Amino acid sequence: MFSPLDEELELGPGRLSPRLQESLARLGTWMPFPTAAREFGWFTGVALSEATARRQTEAAGAAAVDLHDAEVARLERDTPPAEAGPRLQQISADGAMVPLVKGEWAEVKTVAVGTVEATREADGAPAARTVDVSYFSRLTDSAAFGRLALAELHRRGTPTAGIVVAVLDGSVWLQVFVDLHRPDAVRILDFPHAVEHLSAAVQATLGIGAVETAAWLAEHAHALKTGDPDAVLAALGALPVHDATDPAAAALARDQALGYLAARRDQIDYARFQALGFPIGSGVVESANKLVVEARLKGAGMRWERAHVDPMLALRCLACNDRWDQAWPQIAAVLRTPARARSARRCAPRGLSAHQASRPALHPRPPRPPPAPRQPTTVDGRPSRRSWRHAFQPARRAADLAASWTARATTAKR
Repeated sequence: MFSPLDEELELGPGRLSPRLQESLARLGTWMPFPTAAREFGWFTGVALSEATARRQTEAAGAAAVDLHDAEVARLERDTPPAEAGPRLQQISADGAMVPLVKGEWAEVKTVAVGTVEATREADGAPAARTVDVSYFSRLTDSAAFGRLALAELHRRGTPTAGIVVAVLDGSVWLQVFVDLHRPDAVRILDFPHAVEHLSAAVQATLGIGAVETAAWLAEHAHALKTGDPDAVLAALGALPVHDATDPAAAALARDQALGYLAARRDQIDYARFQALGFPIGSGVVESANKLVVEARLKGAGMRWERAHVDPMLALRCLACNDRWDQAWPQIAAVLRTPARARSARRCAPRGLSAHQASRPALHPRPPRPPPAPRQPTTVDGRPSRRSWRHAFQPARRAADLAASWTARATTAKR
C-alpha cells in the first residue's frame, strides 16, 4: 500500500529502507548474487536470500534500462544540442560473448568513448593515450545498438567533438555504426587486428612456430606500423606459397589477408595516424569487454536469462562510468512507481484521492438496533429513580440501590 509518507521518506516496496535497497543493488552489480547476499548480511545485519538479492538487483537494472530508453526517445524527439566534445575523441566498439541458459551464447555489443591526449613512449617517441573512458553495452542487434548508443555519445559530446577517431576491426556493422553517429570520423583499422591477418598468411606459408615465420612477422609488423603500408602489402603478396606444405591453403590465406588489408588501405596508414597524434589500437573497448561485461556476466557456472542481461549491463555501465550516484535517485523513483500506480488504480473507481486510498480500509458497521423505549422521567410530578441524573451520578445510584435492598429485607422480616 502506498502512503504519502512513503513518498516523503522515499520508501520503496518491500522491507528494505532506501539506503539498504541501494546498497544491495550495488553489491549485486559488482559480485555474484550469493556473494552479494552474504556480504550484505555481514555489513548490515539484515539477512536475506540469494533470490532476494537477484530480484532486487534485476529490478533496479530494469528501471535503469527504462530510463535510458526514455532518454534516447527524448533525444530523438527533441534533438537538443549535445554536450561540448573534446578536441580529439576516440570511439571503439566490439562484441563479447556471454553464456545464456540452455547452453546458448549471445553477443553483447559495447562502445567505449574517450578523450585522446598526446603523450610519449619510453623512448621519447610521440604517442596517444585515451583517458576519461566511458562505456555503453547492450545485448541486441547492430541496428538497435546503434540507436541506443545515442544517449552515451550525446552525453560525451561525440557530435560536437573536433575530430573523432574510430578505431575498429573490419566488421561491416561497425562501419555502419560510425556512419550513424559521426560519418566524418577518421577510420583506423585496429593495428593488432591487422597484424593478425599478416600472421595468418605467413603461418600458412612458412609454418606455425617456425623461426622464419617469427622473423618475417616482426619485420613487416614494424614496417606496417612505422613505414609505407604499400610496401607491406607487396611483401605479403610475394610470400612463397608454392613452397608451403599445403600450397593451396597457403595461397588462400595469403589472398584473403591481402584482399582484406588492401580493401582498407586508407585505414592502415599507421605512420601518418601516429604523426597526427591519433591512437591506432582499440584496447579501450577490449578492456571494456572485460570490465563491463565479462567480469560480472561470465563467471564460473553462470547462465543468464536473456531478459536479465540488459538490466545487469545497465547497472554495470553506471558503476563503471562512475555515474551511480547521479542515476540512482531516478532509479529509486521508478521502483516506487508501481506502488503509486496500484494506489491510483484502487482509488479510481471510487473517486478517491491517493491520500484517501492509502488509508486502511474499514469494515462496514452493522446497522444500529432501534433505541429502547424511554421510561418516564417523572412520576406524579416527581423525578423518577431512573432520571437522567442517575446515569451520570454512579455514587448516588449505588446508594439508592442499597436503600432499596434494605427496605425489602426489613419488609421480609415483618
